[in-house]
This record gives sequence, structure tokens and C-alpha cells, in this order.
Amino acid sequence: MLTMQFISTRIGLVGGLAAMLFALSLPARATPIVPTRDDEVIEVLPAVTGNRAEERRLRKQLAQRPRDPALALDMAKRYLDQAHESGDPRFAGMAMSAIEGWPDEASMPDGVLMMRATLQQYLHEFDASVRSLKALLARPSAQPRPQAWLTLATVKRVQGRYADSDAACKQVAASGAALHSAACLAENAALRGDVDAARVTFTGLLSNARNPVATQAWLTTSLAELEQRAGHAEAADAAFRAALKLDGDPYATLSYADFLIDQQRPAEALALLQGQTRSDAVLLRLAIAGAQAKSASAGADAAEMRERIALANQRPDAKLFHGREQAMFALLVERQPARALELARGNVVAQREPLDLLVLAQAARASGRAEALAEARRLVAQMGLSDQRTLALLGSG
Repeated sequence: MLTMQFISTRIGLVGGLAAMLFALSLPARATPIVPTRDDEVIEVLPAVTGNRAEERRLRKQLAQRPRDPALALDMAKRYLDQAHESGDPRFAGMAMSAIEGWPDEASMPDGVLMMRATLQQYLHEFDASVRSLKALLARPSAQPRPQAWLTLATVKRVQGRYADSDAACKQVAASGAALHSAACLAENAALRGDVDAARVTFTGLLSNARNPVATQAWLTTSLAELEQRAGHAEAADAAFRAALKLDGDPYATLSYADFLIDQQRPAEALALLQGQTRSDAVLLRLAIAGAQAKSASAGADAAEMRERIALANQRPDAKLFHGREQAMFALLVERQPARALELARGNVVAQREPLDLLVLAQAARASGRAEALAEARRLVAQMGLSDQRTLALLGSG
């Protein structure tokens, strides 16, 4: 969602269950699925958008020159863009394949290594992404690397390591990207509870009318999330609406849908999501809002989501990719708090965004498990996270 030369560093909502489904497209990890009848559908291949003749031409060239950095990066970027647009992570798998021409990390050009780190981030392989980024940043270079530092800051934040994220945010400024560094540090400050200072920073950054529209939308969405975590519903609502007027990107749309669901406004959430690509993240919100609103489409949306989850879980390691959406579905649609708690606990081992901790707290509270509430309370304290939604559920013990 970041602009200029920056690749998107938003991780949470758009990836979701899609990251688990990506496991189905990895031959090295796959267990063969044997159909039991002639009409059984094993897999539906992703639809390729854009100029197919151009895609075929580039694939043919890449097959002939697999170690051509410009060609490999062109193909990988095309596929990553399609992954972001469609929410289908199999395109990220295709992007990974496009940069497989180098036998080891040491031989990878800088741009290829950065792309690998970005794809690992997209697929929620956070430790692997950190290793790739550190390897890149350790290389001598006359050119600054703000994108690498910003991606590292984002991944560390997602892991709940705010001090490490701060250190990387500061390197973003040292690399010449002052606006992104300031926003990066402000987001971490807000997560720790320094809401007033963070709001001042975001408001100041937004006052620059020369920023591109996408940058203004990103900053406004960050401001909305800050107000939501602080418990300022009216301010959060206004900021979300302003962000969507600027640029209705999938991240902001899903974030606002979650806000509307949390505010018991499911009909508005359903209206907001109409016309969106039915990615796993979108379908999940449709199922949750539909159940809350008792809409006519609720049953069908829940059934489709249930089917997608069952397909993902044919791989034994599926939940290692991301369990948040499965936990949300189990808790808010299936009404299975014990199952939701199991999934949420597994999820926060790797991913610790505010929504991850909120889902853990919701599942712990709904299951009536005192030890789970204490466990979540300790984790929130360890991270230093300040989120009024989560803190209200956890109480003081």
C-alpha cells in the first residue's frame, strides 16, 4: 500500500487464509490427492489476468534465460501484483518460481533477494523473510535500501518485536525516506499506547498536500486503526471513510469491514464488501457479517468458507501458515470457542498483530478458560501492546 518505489508492506488482513491455501500449490510439500470419482475437482487453477500472449512470451524467455535478473523480476512482480489484486496466493508461488534460477542466496542479485524477502513476507514466512532481508542489508552497497529496512520494520512489528521494529524504522530515515520512517515509528508508538504523539505525527504528515493520493490513504488508514485501538469509535469511523474516499484499496476496505462488524453494524459491512473479489479474507467477513445480520446469503457464504477451510486443511501443515481466519470463523460463525482458542494460540506463535491478539482474547473469553486469559494477558504485557478492545476482554486477572 506504500507508494513511490515502495512495495506494499501491509501484511495482516489481505493475506489471511490465502497463505494457508498457498500450501496446496507447493509440490515439495504436497501429499498426492487421489480422486474418488471422475467428476471430483482436485484444484481450480488461478485465472491469469492481463495479456496472456505477453505472459507466455515472457515465460518462454525466462525458461531460456532463467538467470536474467531483469526478466525474472519482471515476471515475479507481475505475479505478485496479481496475488495482491486477486487475493490468490498461488500467484505468489508462481512469482517464487520465477526467481528460482539462482542456486543459492549468495549468488542472487540484490533485487532478486529483495523480491524473495517480499514474497516470504506475503506468504507469512516471517523468519525466512527476516533472514533474507538481513542477508541483503549485510551486503556492501553504495545505494541506500529504504525498502529493505521498511519491510524488516514491518515484519518485526508483525512478530510483536516493537524495539527491533523501531531500530529498522530509524534506518528507513537514514536511507532517505523520512516520511515512511516517521509513520513507521508513529505506528509503533501507537501500538504501545502513545496515541496522542502518534496522532500528531500522522496529522502532520497528512498536512502535506503534495503527497500522492495513495500515500494519503495509507496514512489515513493508519490513523483510523490508531483511533480504533484507542477506543475512539467516531474518530476511527471518520478516518476509515476518509481513507476509502481517497483510495478504496483491499486493506482499508477489510479493516473498515472489521470495524463495522465490531461496532455491530453488519449490514453496512455487507454493503461495503459487495463487489469485492471473493478472496478468502473477503469471504470470511461476508460470512461473519452475514451471521451477525442473519442475512439471506449467510448460509451460502459460511458453506463456501467451510469448504475452502476443509480444502486447505488437507495439508497437515496448513495451519502453520496462518490460523487467524480459521479461528475467527470457528468463533464468530461456527460458535466453537474451544476450536477457535486452539487455532488462535497456534497463530500467535508466529504472527502478533493487534487483530491476532484480539482474536486470542475473544476466544479465551468465550471458552471460559482462565488459564488462556492469563496466557493472553502475559503475551500482551510482554509485547507492550495497548489495544483497548483486547485489554477490556482480558481484564486485570
